Amino acid sequence: MTSPKPAPWTEITTTARLVLADGTVIEGQGLGATGTAVGEVCFNTAMTGYQEILTDPSYAGQIITFTFPHVGNVGTNADDTETSNLASRSGVRGCVLRAAITEPSNYRAVEHFDQWLKARGIIAIAGVDTRALTVLIREKGMPNGVISHEPSGRFDLAKLKAEAAAWPGLVGMDLVPDVTSGQSYTWDEMRWVWNKGYARNDDPEFHVVALDYGLKRNILRCLANAGCKVTVMPAKTTAEEVLARKPDGVFLSNGPGDPAETGKYAVPEIKKLVASGKPVFGICLGHQMLGLALGATTKKMHQGHHGANHPVKDFTTNKVEIVSMNHGFAVDRDTLPKGVVETHVSLFDGSNCGLAVEGQPVFSVQHHPEASPGPQDSHYLFNRFANFMRDQKGRAPVKER
Repeated sequence: MTSPKPAPWTEITTTARLVLADGTVIEGQGLGATGTAVGEVCFNTAMTGYQEILTDPSYAGQIITFTFPHVGNVGTNADDTETSNLASRSGVRGCVLRAAITEPSNYRAVEHFDQWLKARGIIAIAGVDTRALTVLIREKGMPNGVISHEPSGRFDLAKLKAEAAAWPGLVGMDLVPDVTSGQSYTWDEMRWVWNKGYARNDDPEFHVVALDYGLKRNILRCLANAGCKVTVMPAKTTAEEVLARKPDGVFLSNGPGDPAETGKYAVPEIKKLVASGKPVFGICLGHQMLGLALGATTKKMHQGHHGANHPVKDFTTNKVEIVSMNHGFAVDRDTLPKGVVETHVSLFDGSNCGLAVEGQPVFSVQHHPEASPGPQDSHYLFNRFANFMRDQKGRAPVKER
């Protein structure tokens, strides 16, 4: 009696490639949208929140490598989308995964991650040694690259290498016009509560104008929780148009690209808003451009900060917070002018993460206090902003924490 013939080995076809500007070619299996996209390759160390990350407009122009191996296993839903401009795609060019996407296993899931990627036009590659790619980025910095998904497995490598090498990179690139809102709107939705969803702030204490350089929706929710009705206005709104709305305070949002380039039109308006005496609060790109408006400079970082587990020290409280980060540029702490103090610093590399103007209700942070990795270590900053507005109205402050 003869034994049955064993089944042949299954060959996994290479249907996606990530090609770096130095000619490095990484093979894998394609997921999400088909086609080709070029961007800066970074890595993110968060173990959760992949939908938030991939819909954060601050990632425009980037290809995200997830260091956590299992991404997509809880599916996707409508609530976790962060871009406030739902008419615009997130801006993310692609994502790099270690493992294939499994079937979703979560009571909140409404759509498979692969289908969600397709719908948003995001190209993905799986089966990559993401640890090795992360080491490469740590050693050499964030490279430019091309991600390509072709189900036939046929690629023009020479063309992909040329495209990766020719892309100029994010320095000198203004990406805000791609992600800002096209018109103004109001916001009153508050933070999500388990088993209840989102409530509305029907009795706001303050009116805040938020300049949208790529706003995340949870920032707006945190402002609403702090007692604000928010009017969102496009990135190129003038200071005069902002002040005509008679706000109690002004918020400068997060966003993508080179702050010095976006600052060519934004910084002159921010200077006027600071001079108005209104409380001003900035996050991420808003922090960087506020720094520019106050006389500091910004610089490109080697590998950037991208993750949900970054330690930052707040010099105003002498406490350490675990925060969410997403930036490839930073305010140069050595260029902060007299009268501007450093309030926060990264405990990873000593880079600037916050500033404040002495004697004025003006401050900003580089990290994302609206995110919840700590789980809510930095939410107090929204109360700090609200207390500045209370002070101008002659009202007593509330506890920040």
